[in-house]
Amino acid sequence: MSHPTLNYVPCPDATGSHRMAYWAWGDPAAAHVLVYVHGLARQGRDFDVLAADFVARTPHPIRIICPDVVGRGQSDWLSDPQAYQIPTYAADMLALLAQLQAQAPIQTLDWLGTSMGGLIGLALAGQPGLPLPVPLRRLVLNDVGPVIEWAALQRIGAYVGQPVRFADEAQAAAALWLISSSFGPHTPEQWLALSRPMLKPLPEGGLGLHYDPAIAVPFRALTQAAAQAGEAALWQLYDQVNAQTLVLRGAQSDLLSAATAAAMAQRGPRGRVVELPGVGHAPTLVAQDQRDTLFGFYFGSEA
Repeated sequence: MSHPTLNYVPCPDATGSHRMAYWAWGDPAAAHVLVYVHGLARQGRDFDVLAADFVARTPHPIRIICPDVVGRGQSDWLSDPQAYQIPTYAADMLALLAQLQAQAPIQTLDWLGTSMGGLIGLALAGQPGLPLPVPLRRLVLNDVGPVIEWAALQRIGAYVGQPVRFADEAQAAAALWLISSSFGPHTPEQWLALSRPMLKPLPEGGLGLHYDPAIAVPFRALTQAAAQAGEAALWQLYDQVNAQTLVLRGAQSDLLSAATAAAMAQRGPRGRVVELPGVGHAPTLVAQDQRDTLFGFYFGSEA
């Protein structure tokens, strides 16, 4: 498998600026750019298998960009925990796209967002007038929509930001699997590859998780009433999306209900819903059938 290059973009904030890291695959001069954005407590290397596959298979040169959303992976941590929210992340993505556009003009722009990454995509695709280099052509929402089930938020909130220390990679991978088994079947090798970028050495020895524990602060402050109030705003964003949209849903997902996915097929961009059997929240897009579904959506008329 080929490997990505690590890059950074400066992003303005209330205290000056911070750096967001991103992993770049493919041809750095390609006019077709695909941005893949991870979930709440994950990072950009989640997409290694998918990105390497697409770079090898596509009929024309592409750039695949996989950010470490601020507070995760190789990106800076924010001084204000309350800034770990979608508006900050969306603004950072606009800075990233502007940098990519300056490096090589973008003619085609596609987006794939898993969970939180999908909400960031909605914020960009559903607000006409934002300074995107070009309008989003295709949008993939991976197991997320305007209605986020409260029980899933409670489940995720129980572990995000908790202090952990692992003796080695094997112990860490086993512990991560306990909170991630809903991702669906993976071989031990696949799971270790997904787990390794989630870890960083601790000063006192052993391994910890890659992210700032403070990403959990605004997440834990969310109330059920506030979450329900936010649904109307998210539906408004979804209804304003013009990109061709694909909604992936893990058939056992506790975050994106079948009813919400069905509603997404009937309104706004009328997203095409594909349900993935044997998977909950959220599909990792490592399995061949998941990758093939995405490849057909992005490149079906060209391959």
